[in-house]
Amino acid sequence: MPWRETNPMEQRIEFINKFLTGHWTMAELTDRFGISRTTGYKWWERFKQTGFDGLKELSRAPHSCPHRTATEIEEELVAFRKRYPKWGPITLLELVQRKHPDWDLPAPSTAGEIFKRHGMVKPRKKRTRPRHPGRPYVDQAEPNDVWATDFKGEFKTRDHRYCYPLTVTDGCSRYLLGCKALRSTRHDGVKPEFKRLFREYGLPKQILTDNGVPFASQGLHGLSRLSVWWLKLGIQPIRIEPGRPSQNGRHERMHRTLKDEATRPPKQDLRSQQREFDDFRVRFNTVRPHHALGKMTPEEVYRPSPRPFPEKLPELEYPDDFAIRKIHGHGCFIWRSKHVFVSRVLVHERIALEPLGDGLYSVFFGPLLLARFDERESRIDK
Repeated sequence: MPWRETNPMEQRIEFINKFLTGHWTMAELTDRFGISRTTGYKWWERFKQTGFDGLKELSRAPHSCPHRTATEIEEELVAFRKRYPKWGPITLLELVQRKHPDWDLPAPSTAGEIFKRHGMVKPRKKRTRPRHPGRPYVDQAEPNDVWATDFKGEFKTRDHRYCYPLTVTDGCSRYLLGCKALRSTRHDGVKPEFKRLFREYGLPKQILTDNGVPFASQGLHGLSRLSVWWLKLGIQPIRIEPGRPSQNGRHERMHRTLKDEATRPPKQDLRSQQREFDDFRVRFNTVRPHHALGKMTPEEVYRPSPRPFPEKLPELEYPDDFAIRKIHGHGCFIWRSKHVFVSRVLVHERIALEPLGDGLYSVFFGPLLLARFDERESRIDK
């Protein structure tokens, strides 16, 4: 039973002092202090052996660990790690087991802790993710103010090959500009489709995407090769916040209709699936009235952009007081004979540095503010 008071040490001393007077029996004292006789005799034996110091609480930590890895196993693991420093715990445990088949070896996680305790594991560098600009401001008052694009998931056609539908819509009119069946989400397949759309419909002011490839990357400002190309065309890429598909709600609503009407069941192959997408696009744009459009069809509202697609990319222009630098093959520019890393997706492109004073610069790619540059430390701050 527990001691009644909040300070057990004082109560134990009082208990022993009273018992030493001889005026109290053990049974009377244990009843008085509200403890069991077993507890009373335990503290009396502790006092007889070590005095009042024996009344202190002892550590509950075990004197030995039956699960602790044997010394010879630990030494063997460390020896193999020194010999093969790049190999992981699972592989090294297998080598030890082959050499000593009768040993009961620890788990890989325990071996990893052993290597860490011996300073044989380099801490993994924390991966920094590009800072997201936050909730996008989307003004879709006029056609071509904002185009939205995404992949409608992936599914297999009946020939057991994957189909990735790339979809592009105009935010104002809901006009389905394109629905292309592709074999993958790679840049090399996506860019030609956008080039075709730009030639047919002109250039939008903005393109709204999620944060996946090929629209974004893990690099500086989330830039990808595709978004770099858009910026050079004078199109501003904007991205929804991670995990917020509702910020592209109009496009997502179209996807639900597309899934119901054009992918269930899937067609025989990519070509026949594309024909189904083309038929759906005609129905969606010219037949199906939209309540949000005043019961008009997207075709009745949409009109092409007055900005034509330039077959030759224009050079980005910067103010005269900006310092211009070209990004070389490793994603770096040279500043005062030092290489400063920016981004590999900007290789061969020109960036501009706006002086802010005190060795600080704003780094721009076209109209986009990428980062800050501190020339004193030759460092880019994202």
